[in-house]
Amino acid sequence: MDRTILFVEDEERLREIGVDYFSSEGFTVLEAGDGKQALELFEVNHVDLLILDVMLPELDGWAVCKRIRNESDVPIIMLTARTEEEDKLMGFDLGADEYVTKPFSPKVLVARAKTLIKRAEGTIGNNNEKIKLNDIEINKKSRQVKVENRELTLTHKEYELLVYLIENKGIVLTREKLLNQVWGYDFFGDLRTVDTHIKKIRSKLGQKAKFIKTVIRTGYKFEVENEA
Repeated sequence: MDRTILFVEDEERLREIGVDYFSSEGFTVLEAGDGKQALELFEVNHVDLLILDVMLPELDGWAVCKRIRNESDVPIIMLTARTEEEDKLMGFDLGADEYVTKPFSPKVLVARAKTLIKRAEGTIGNNNEKIKLNDIEINKKSRQVKVENRELTLTHKEYELLVYLIENKGIVLTREKLLNQVWGYDFFGDLRTVDTHIKKIRSKLGQKAKFIKTVIRTGYKFEVENEA
């Protein structure tokens, strides 16, 4: 896989292990030991995926993630030794796509990275379709979403969640179902991860946010009264 990974980790030994595993899988790996260096490398290189430790010198992972999300939708995997749920929710709120806690399996990390890159490039699933309903347009091949001809900027997980809701419109989907389908069965996240992403999607949909219905004590349903 000829892709470039930016691996940001201040613990040199962990960084070396990560770099070795990704390099052996055919990735080009850029490495940084602090947040400032990470941003500098990101600005001057094409990066297909970012692996970002939370606890970094100079700038922490939260700050780096936030700055990069302001200008790019590159897939981001957050790495941390901390397991608090609030930390995970903060990472997802800032736009991270995955959250991996230490100690981690390098093989699993590589597998998750490959999956994220494939999803970002639109090589998973049927992407030759276009979805149009009530002034919402989705081009699955380009992963472009427009509402009333206004293009939305969505993270990868926001995009996948919105598409899954729309493709299952009229069906009540539990938080567990959404977590399993969008994040994967091996994702050990909190159900509030779904709520956080729904909140962000609604804020970006504007008046169309009303189509995402909350089903009390269950989950969500995408429902459009007059489809167009």
